[in-house]
Amino acid sequence: MSEYQYYEFLAIDRPLTSDEQEQLRSLSTRARITATSFTNEYEWGNFRGDPRRMVERYYDAHLHLTNWGTRQVILRLPKGQLPLQAVEPYRLDECVEAWTTKTHLVLDLRSEDESGDWQEGGEDSLGAIAGVRAELAAGDRRALYLAWLSAIGAWALQEDDEEEYRAAVEPPVPPGLDRLTAPQRALADFLRVDADLLAVAAEASPPAPAPRKRPGKKELAPLIAALPEKEKDDLLLRLALGEGPQLGAELVRRLRGEPSAVTVPGQRSAAELLDAAHARVGERRQRAERVRVEARVTKLTALATDEEAIWREVEDHVACKQVARYDVAVALLAELRDACDHVGRGLQFRQRVAALREQYRHLPGLLSRLDDRALRG
Repeated sequence: MSEYQYYEFLAIDRPLTSDEQEQLRSLSTRARITATSFTNEYEWGNFRGDPRRMVERYYDAHLHLTNWGTRQVILRLPKGQLPLQAVEPYRLDECVEAWTTKTHLVLDLRSEDESGDWQEGGEDSLGAIAGVRAELAAGDRRALYLAWLSAIGAWALQEDDEEEYRAAVEPPVPPGLDRLTAPQRALADFLRVDADLLAVAAEASPPAPAPRKRPGKKELAPLIAALPEKEKDDLLLRLALGEGPQLGAELVRRLRGEPSAVTVPGQRSAAELLDAAHARVGERRQRAERVRVEARVTKLTALATDEEAIWREVEDHVACKQVARYDVAVALLAELRDACDHVGRGLQFRQRVAALREQYRHLPGLLSRLDDRALRG
């Protein structure tokens, strides 16, 4: 398959009418269209529709995936749920964009990677990712910060001007970056957020507030009764306009007097974050190398302790005069050589190898294998 594109759209806040579905059918005769979704795959050619316009008019979430490295998510929220000014600090080039229509705010999040590494499974991501809409509406900014992290990670692969990295200061850091929700984890994976970069960013993230028990009728009834009439009218109007899925969580928060999650002002530059992530990778490799060396030392010490038993095993294999057994014997000797060198008995080992070669000088198959592993006296 030389080319592959996957398009998916979801209508979450309200289903599409039959007329709207028919209008969309004109964009593709092969698409799977329902009242709540639009899905199509291309192995040649291109989609005739404009995904941005389709989200503005019909859909609440969109995913675009290609086998040449494009990963795109577009989300739509009612204007009152996420102000454009709240998104501004997280915008970066074409990777994180936002704009408003008369009724909605639209987020366009994109990751590009032309390395050619194709990973299957991204087509199943939108259902999980769409959950960040409700989180954003509830004041959780982690999805925006994740999109920004994805952008600087890709930026570092494309730009050479370190001054730009040092001039770009991170946006406000939301709480709970060390404990992402399932939708946020799905978004981070889809946008290729580097795990080390995320771990470094999370060091400045305050703990997420503990979830509170969902209130019951007894708690909510008097709080709702105490709301001013104008505020009640406003809430009912928003409900009628289709804001139901997120409006409930917002209302409960307002009734309880709970503030939205408070972000911490960003202080680190993109360069500092990228350098710290790179250092973290180096430290992890060093730890892995230390573990490998320690395991090797333990193994060599154990082999040296069993030297005589290993020599007896080698003699048994060689005495069989079978090519496959020669291979086993030589492999044992190669390991034993390293073990004897480790404990300071390398000279004695080589003297025994010389004696072995002399004893079996009439076996060229064995001798050639010993030569291949530099096992000489």
